[in-house]
Amino acid sequence: MNIVDFLATVPLFKGLSREQYNHLAMIATDQEFAKSQSIFAEGDPGEGFFVVMTGQVKIYKLSIEGKEQILHIFGPGEPFAEAAVFIGSPYPAHALALTPSRVLFLPRRAFIELINRQPELALNMLAALSLRLKKFAQLIEELSLKEVPDRLAAHLLSLSDQQQGRDQVLLPVSKTQLAGLLGTIPETLSRIFNKMAKAGMINTDGPKITILDREALEELAGGERKL
Repeated sequence: MNIVDFLATVPLFKGLSREQYNHLAMIATDQEFAKSQSIFAEGDPGEGFFVVMTGQVKIYKLSIEGKEQILHIFGPGEPFAEAAVFIGSPYPAHALALTPSRVLFLPRRAFIELINRQPELALNMLAALSLRLKKFAQLIEELSLKEVPDRLAAHLLSLSDQQQGRDQVLLPVSKTQLAGLLGTIPETLSRIFNKMAKAGMINTDGPKITILDREALEELAGGERKL
């Protein structure tokens, strides 16, 4: 898929004209990253934002002790580091390619000039940033108020919603990465998966998770049940 056709599929740029997609393509830089290659580090100048074309990108923070907390994992069609466009501040977290990835980089200055000519882009950006803020608020709530089993149950239900409400869901990342996303360690996550399976809530087959008792998962996610 060429860049113009790809941009037309990105929700952030929904509803633009072909000419506007051509303008976006003119300022975009096509970049490729190997697995585990850094895209930017926390504190690097926020010179623009990115959109994933293929692969997966994780955004994460590191504590003083070196502990990693994954904030988000992005896949094809999803933008990241958009706040840099409006604020122009350094990137507030690290970004790394989880798999071989192809991303588009849109420089801040050129994109702002484009927004001045095409104000509807700003509305799309605000909608995307509002959704991101909502997700971060949910992440903070889950990490601070919920136990790890509750977080995992909520995550599996969310994956089911994203995958057309199916009872069989596919984990888009490794269980090690999932542990980082949920603020725990792989060993703890494995124990919780086993407990959920023994309780008859789920069945696991590698990255395939089958939801056997959705009501029990919902109760666990809502804090109404203990594992």
